Amino acid sequence: MENWEEYIAINPNIRFGKPCIKGTRIAVEDILQWLASGMSFTEIMEDFPELDMVKIRAALAFAARREKMVKIIAA
Repeated sequence: MENWEEYIAINPNIRFGKPCIKGTRIAVEDILQWLASGMSFTEIMEDFPELDMVKIRAALAFAARREKMVKIIAA
């Protein structure tokens, strides 16, 4: 997803500046944890109707981009 910026906001006054889905207090971290725990996309959307497939994918794209920027520095 190339346009994840349309769905993710970082505001120091919301969730201590964690990246969140715009217009919500749902953090990217929350979505990743739900998926990692085995929740399906459908279950997440049922529990949090303010989310849809596009917003969940935006969270995944954001996390993938952030992970791409991580570098290991040899000691």
